[in-house]
Amino acid sequence: MSPHSINFGIQNFCREFHGRLEHVMSLVIDETFKESHAVPGRRLAIDAPFLHRLQRRHFILFDVLPLFGTIAAIVLAFYRPISWVDIALFMVMWLLTGLGISAGYHRLFTHRSYKTVTAVRVALAIFGCMAGQGAVISWVAMHRRHHERADRDGDMHSPNLHGTSVMQRIRGFIHAHYTWMIKHEYPNVAHYTPDLLRDRAIVKTGRLYSWWILLGLAIPAVIGGLVTQSWYGALTGLLWGGVVRMFVVGHSMWALNSVLHTIGARPYRLRENPNDNSRNNWVLGLLAWGEGWHNNHHAFPFSASFGLAWYRADIAYWFIAMLKALGLAWDVKLPTPESMAKRTAEAIQT
Repeated sequence: MSPHSINFGIQNFCREFHGRLEHVMSLVIDETFKESHAVPGRRLAIDAPFLHRLQRRHFILFDVLPLFGTIAAIVLAFYRPISWVDIALFMVMWLLTGLGISAGYHRLFTHRSYKTVTAVRVALAIFGCMAGQGAVISWVAMHRRHHERADRDGDMHSPNLHGTSVMQRIRGFIHAHYTWMIKHEYPNVAHYTPDLLRDRAIVKTGRLYSWWILLGLAIPAVIGGLVTQSWYGALTGLLWGGVVRMFVVGHSMWALNSVLHTIGARPYRLRENPNDNSRNNWVLGLLAWGEGWHNNHHAFPFSASFGLAWYRADIAYWFIAMLKALGLAWDVKLPTPESMAKRTAEAIQT
């Protein structure tokens, strides 16, 4: 596929995405009051053909194509070694977009685990958009639903709802990690995220979602070209700071759905949801900005810290703590020793 055809496809997606957005918003609000769309045992969700079409296009553009871009980057690395510029661009963009998802989308917008100034909120929303994981309001709606229905009917990316045989478990793992994004019910944002729908700054930022993705690809390309004074530097900057970074960030986040609901330590059991199979994994704790302490998070979803201890790597919480030290964050929520002891006792009893 040529770069021109990829660019043309992204431009068409952006035009259709924004053309449909207002219709989607009005539709989900209307559907709140339609019992005919209710799914037994679940809260309301939208199931419309044009939404599934957008989901498929998003999957191809931002979930599949980065795989081929990553392969291209690796092939080029055999032709010419990766430069320090490419490594720096990858690391900086990985950190910014990862913080956008973990400290922004997840801990700030989904769970309200701390408060911060508008400039930081908007910046985190933009960096989260650049990750290509979905617009902020959609992401938050899906994640709030995930917590509500974790590993039960209605959890759109659980690996544990496909049966108990080896093949069924493999199929569930693949579904949770990747294929659920091809087509799924769209949680009613009017139901799950009324707070964000009232937040004008975040709504405006989310409407430019596709353009933030393009900016996240353009910035490393431009910097790479300027620093190296070459078109090749622009290409490798695009690949390593943009496409490969998107590939790595994506799979790091998707592993929370697949790996961290099947493999790892489980120090806490949720009495309110015995089916919850969330796990802790120190490797993903380090590589996924602290998101790897997933069982801790499910036990204390309001907590700004997922590691819950100084010796557990939690980059996103360190960032939040830095904001607090600078006076840019406040009302940072953490579990009390008593609440942690209570959860531990519940785990022993189950």
